[in-house]
Amino acid sequence: MAAGKGGSAPSVIGTVPAGRTARIERRTNETAVRVTVNLDGTGSAEVKTGIGFLDHMLEQLARHSLIDLGVRAEGDLHIDYHHTNEDTGIAIGQAVDEALGERRGIQRYGAAVIPMDEALTRVTVDASGRPYLVWRVALSRPKLGEMDTELFKEWFQAFAQNARLTLHVENLYGENTHHIVESCFKGLARALREAVERDPRRADAVPSTKGRLGG
Repeated sequence: MAAGKGGSAPSVIGTVPAGRTARIERRTNETAVRVTVNLDGTGSAEVKTGIGFLDHMLEQLARHSLIDLGVRAEGDLHIDYHHTNEDTGIAIGQAVDEALGERRGIQRYGAAVIPMDEALTRVTVDASGRPYLVWRVALSRPKLGEMDTELFKEWFQAFAQNARLTLHVENLYGENTHHIVESCFKGLARALREAVERDPRRADAVPSTKGRLGG
C-alpha cells in the first residue's frame, strides 16, 4: 500500500477503512488468528502465518483479487500445520462474509481459468450464501516444502464454508504440484474478484429472485 504524503504506509492488519471491510479475531486452544479484509482495496497483503508456502498463496490471493488482506496467525505448528491452516481459512472466510453484508449490488458469480506453465485450473464462485465446495484437484506429491498437500483442500473447505460461497475448483491438467496449487489460489482470486464486484446495473438490489441470499 502506498505511503501517504509525509508519512508511512498504513498497516493492512491494523487499519480497516470505511466501506466493505471487516476485522475478525479467532482464538482457540490451538490458534490465535487475526484477519482484516477490504473488498474494495488494491491487493495489498500483510500475511504472517508461520507457514511459508501458505503465506505465499495468501499474498497471491490478495494481489489477484484486489482485496486488501491482513493476516496474523499463531498456532501449534510444533504439532503440524493443520490447525493453523484451517483456522486461517475460517477467519478469512468469516471476514469476507462480514464484509459482503447482505450482498446487495454484487455480481454474485465469478469464474476464471488460470494457466501456470503446464497446469490449467478452472475456478467458479457463486456468492450465494450457501456454502459448498467441489474439489477436483489431484496432487501427486505429499508435501510442498514442509506443508502436507492434503491441507490445501482443508483450507478451501474452511474458506468456502465460512465465506458462505459455492466454490468449484477443478485442475484440468498439470504435473508440477506447486503450479497446480498456485493456479488454484490465483483462480480463486480472479473468480472472487468478479463475484464480489459491484454491479452498477443492480445498484442496491440483492442478485436473486428470492430477494435474499443464503437459503
